[in-house]
Amino acid sequence: MTMARIKRLIIRLLNEHRVMTIATNRLDGWPQATIVGYVNDGFLLYCFAARNSQKYANILRDPRVSIAIGSDASQPLDIKGISLAGKACVVTDQCELSHAAALRLKRYPEYAALPPPVVRDGDLQHLVSEPSPSGVVLFRIVPEIFSVLDYSRGFGHSDLVSFSERDLDLHMQTLGHRWDGNAQPGPP
Repeated sequence: MTMARIKRLIIRLLNEHRVMTIATNRLDGWPQATIVGYVNDGFLLYCFAARNSQKYANILRDPRVSIAIGSDASQPLDIKGISLAGKACVVTDQCELSHAAALRLKRYPEYAALPPPVVRDGDLQHLVSEPSPSGVVLFRIVPEIFSVLDYSRGFGHSDLVSFSERDLDLHMQTLGHRWDGNAQPGPP
């Protein structure tokens, strides 16, 4: 399989799923894995985390994360999935935050119908379509290495793909991307 086909499979798998397991590094050295919802913009992944969560503290201290995305298959040779290593950072740009929130509502349209948030004793009582930045942060995860599982190519088959800033540059160039939604043509 060519690298272009593998990267298309990565994008397809990222687009098909809504939940991932993210592993962070705790202060005591133990890994911590948490299941979270996510959205992606091409190869970039986004997820929200509470500011008072262990995941948030772990990432602030060490931005390296590992992620697994996949689902069960009724036939072993239908198994496909991704594991990746990347770096997470807090998104502070308002245009990027709004862009990720719009992606979230597209992937999770059921969030649009949620009533306004209710806070009791300082705790949010239910999900909201766009979380408040006072209690929640948005992480952008930039992948560095993908392991792509594709058992249709043989039981246990995986391809290891190094992901560089150039891949992101090319992807962003292809989209003519700007966080504020005003697409600009990229260089040829």
